[in-house]
Amino acid sequence: MRNVLISGAGIAGPTLAYWLARHGFRPTVVEPAPAARPGGSPVDVRGPALRVAERMGVLPQLRAAGTGVTSLRFVDAAGRQVGRVATGGRRGAGEVELPRGDLAALLSEAAREHAEFLFGDSISTLAQDADGVDVTFEHAPPRRFDLVIGADGLHSRVRRLAFGPERVHVRHLGMYVATVPLLSGPDDPADGVRMYNAPGRAAAVHPGRGRSLGFFAFRHPEVTDLHHRDLAGQRRLLGAAYAEDERTGAWRLPELLDRARTADEFYFDAVAQVRLDTWSHGRIGLLGDAASAVSLFGDGSSLALAGAHTLATALADHTEPTTALHHYETTHRRLVDPRQRNVLRAAALLVPRTSRGLRTRNLATHLLPSGG
Repeated sequence: MRNVLISGAGIAGPTLAYWLARHGFRPTVVEPAPAARPGGSPVDVRGPALRVAERMGVLPQLRAAGTGVTSLRFVDAAGRQVGRVATGGRRGAGEVELPRGDLAALLSEAAREHAEFLFGDSISTLAQDADGVDVTFEHAPPRRFDLVIGADGLHSRVRRLAFGPERVHVRHLGMYVATVPLLSGPDDPADGVRMYNAPGRAAAVHPGRGRSLGFFAFRHPEVTDLHHRDLAGQRRLLGAAYAEDERTGAWRLPELLDRARTADEFYFDAVAQVRLDTWSHGRIGLLGDAASAVSLFGDGSSLALAGAHTLATALADHTEPTTALHHYETTHRRLVDPRQRNVLRAAALLVPRTSRGLRTRNLATHLLPSGG
């Protein structure tokens, strides 16, 4: 069991490739994008993930790419501060926040000399037997692997091929999110996120190194016919959700929405959870968001780093793949399950449904020792 195919070059995939190579495996990473994808929402690296990054030797680079954000300030339609939460204290204990794309690029670079990368390609079919998995690709010749791991995110192709349709395993949480890169303006604070709320929706400007990020999160029932690659449909839905704010000129919404309509680099997706009874089927396994997405408000990137290390260790310790995959799942679910249970609570704090909920949230920030 030495040849392992990993689908996805995000956070979990390159981390798994790095550690498998360290254990003597021959990992191959296949990724539809032509290169590691830039940008993306800022993510935290914390807890067990910090130790994994440190052992990989990439922690100094992660810190250098950190956003430096230390606070989240809630503002009203006129831009006046109505609440504040300090976020820098916990990062003083070692945590790092950086753009997701920067994290993925650093991890891919760390794994590149130890693993084969097939960018610009994806898996077409999987056919497994007792001894391995036959794989066909969209472009590369067919190959046989001892094991296939899907680390390809919320809309995992490996999960769809081996475990069934997405609708069976993905639970929509009644919310959508979008991000778009901005040019940092002179009034954008370097250390704090500014977030505007109206009932059921939020918009924010998140500072970064070199440029800021516009962020949207709004409550909306699932639009079942909206494909995750339908850019025009996504932009229409976003515009409709914030039409009132744009009409009244609330905060920076006209500027942010105009940028979202025109920027080439635009991200949009549902806030959702992945729930499966098992993360493996024979010699095919799932990792990261493909197995257990905890949504935007969880600790997806940290869990991906930690889970990849746990899986690599299990595969090195157990010669039987099904035993290794079972051991990994049993161990890693202890981290994942509590995070999945807390997602709706986090969403309620960031995007309250009602005006009363907003007032209560803002008042509560003034009662915190770190607020004010």
